[in-house]
Amino acid sequence: MQVTVAYALPERQTLVPLQVGEDCTLEVAIRESGLLTRYPDIDLTRQAVGVNGRVRALATRLKPGDRVEIYRPRLADPKARRRSRARA
Repeated sequence: MQVTVAYALPERQTLVPLQVGEDCTLEVAIRESGLLTRYPDIDLTRQAVGVNGRVRALATRLKPGDRVEIYRPRLADPKARRRSRARA
């Protein structure tokens, strides 16, 4: 089945189309994509991952056409940033 693995940095986005087996998980797709080698700063033990914009566990089974996403850690809490802007 065909899936896409995505990782975005502020200056560029990397998309890796991938052919995987029917019982493939998020973790297997990410490892097979080669992104962990290309971007050694990715740490799957600390970073969230998801499918089609929703956070999911690494053990989640994929479906044909899924977009696997590796999310960068947040630098600031969005609610705290909004509150700070509102006070200013």
